[in-house]
Order: sequence, then structure tokens, then C-alpha cells
Amino acid sequence: MVSEAPPFWWGKPDWRAWGLWPFAAIYGAVARKRLLNAPREKVDAPVLCVGNLTVGGSGKTPVAIALAREAATMGLKPGILSRGHGGSVAGEPHLVDAHHDSARHVGDEPLLLARAARVAVSTDRAAAARLLIDLGCNFLIMDDGFQSARIHIDHALIVVDARRGIGNGYTIPAGPMRAALVDQMRYADSVLKVGDGPDADVVLRQAARAARPFHEASIKPAAPEGIAGARCLAFAGIGEPQKFFDTVTAVGGQIEIAKSFGDHHFYSDFDAQDLLATADAQGLEIVTTAKDAVRLDHASEALSALRKRVKIIEIETVFEVARAPRAIIEATLEAWRLRRVEAR
Repeated sequence: MVSEAPPFWWGKPDWRAWGLWPFAAIYGAVARKRLLNAPREKVDAPVLCVGNLTVGGSGKTPVAIALAREAATMGLKPGILSRGHGGSVAGEPHLVDAHHDSARHVGDEPLLLARAARVAVSTDRAAAARLLIDLGCNFLIMDDGFQSARIHIDHALIVVDARRGIGNGYTIPAGPMRAALVDQMRYADSVLKVGDGPDADVVLRQAARAARPFHEASIKPAAPEGIAGARCLAFAGIGEPQKFFDTVTAVGGQIEIAKSFGDHHFYSDFDAQDLLATADAQGLEIVTTAKDAVRLDHASEALSALRKRVKIIEIETVFEVARAPRAIIEATLEAWRLRRVEAR
């Protein structure tokens, strides 16, 4: 499996984690100082941050999409802030155009987020927030940026993958944590456990001790026609490809070949030709994630050929308590109202 995170981060602490502990202590001290002292501009709209505690995927994007759609049903005009990881956007904030922008330009996640709301991509979150507000957005959802954002967060929702949790619990580079758990939880307002498994329990216990509400959700896959019972070549370039492969099996696909690529991997013509040739030689259906599929759009002839052949398994976040998304949004609005009162 190809991954940005070393595999030992996700097991019990071993000699590698112990040996890197001095560097992790330095990283953790810097992260703690940043959390405590970073200047955060207060923008003229409520800000809901969908963040996580570790590097790597935890399912934030489908959560942000679900919250944006819920906000729209409440009569709000949501806008989404994204850093556009993997894209080339620099300088002024860029408003994502899903019909013309490529993933190489804006990143893959913003193209998915744009299905639910207007999305502004920039490393300058405050400037992106002002752009969305000028366009009429009155509720901002920030995809990631919990530890490093330069704008005030009215409500920080921490998403935790129940299968991975916080790994070995160590801070980078000894483990996947972006800062110590206790330091991060001081700034969290609520926690969302996604999926089944015990590995998020340590975070839920910490949330309970800090009197933070927590919610639970699952991922619901929607398989395209022709996957159930089919022999498949499944490929994915996401934080945890195995999670996708398990999803293919869950919807009835029979995986003959599973190919993993690095998170946010931009596919080359060689990748496309190799995947197509392998599938043709063995008579396999080709299946991937929505996040991978958008990296094939607005691309070369070879990648377009792969895009036409590939079947996509879409996923959505389903909250265990149906009213939970509304409660999270209402908590954000209340914090925003209090912030405005205090500013008078």
C-alpha cells in the first residue's frame, strides 16, 4: 500500500516511535504554541470548521458536504473554504468552477465540495471567507484547518475515523497526531465518530471528560450498476485505500486486483494505459472513488479514456441521529450570535 503516512504510525508504539519522540516533543511544543497564540481574524459570518486530529483521511469531505446540504435546507447560503491540497492555485482566492477547473488546478476535494455549495480555494482563509461573503454566503464551512487556520472558528467539529482513531497517539514525526490530544481537545467544540470500531474511543472519552458533545455517523456507499457480482480491478489514491477496497466488497464487487496510489495522486498517461490494459487482459470492471475520478476530468486523452470506463462508488455520511447536523449548525450560529454581542 502506498501512503503518505508511515504504516508504523497506525499500530502500537514501537522502537521507531520511541526513537523519534524527541523530535515529536519539539513538534508538539510548536503546535501547542500555534494553537494558543495564532492570530485569528474574525470574519463577518459564522464559521464551522470540519477538522481532524491527525494527518491522513478521516472522512472530513463527505461530512462537510452533508453539513452544507443541511445548512441549505435551513435557509442558509453556505460557502466552503478549502486550501485545495494538491492544486496549484496561488495568490488571490479562486472560486471553484466544477465544469471547467481541473484537480491539478484546485485540488480534488474542492471539486467534490462544489457539488454542495460554493467553494473558495486559497491558503489565505480570511481572504477566501471575504470572497464568499461578498457573493452572498452567510454560513461558512471550513474543510480542515483546525490547527492552522488564520480565521476565528465559531464551532470546531473534530472528525475521527473509528477504524484508525489517532494511531499510536504520538505527534509527528513519531506518529500521526498534529498536536497532543489534550492540547487539541481544548479547542474542539464537538466530536464526530465515523464508522464502526473501537479506535476512536480514546477520543470520545477525552471529549466526555471535557464535556464536549459527540455524534456518530456511518458511510453509506452507492454502487453503480454492474458492480454487484462483477470481477473488478479497484484502484484508489486516498488516505486509506483499504477502506475503499472493503467498500467494493461490501457492495458485492469481487476484487481481483487492488491498486493503491498515494493520497491525492495525479494519474499519468502510463497509469491510465496500465489500468486499462490490465482490465482488458483479464476482463475486469474498473472501479474507483469519486475523489479519484475527478482527477481524471479535464485531462489528457488517455485519462479521459479511463474516465469513460471507470465505475464510481459514491459515498455519503449518514448521521446516527438524524437531527445531529442541524444541532451542529445551530451551535455554530449560537456561537456566532454571542460573538457579535460581545463585539458591540
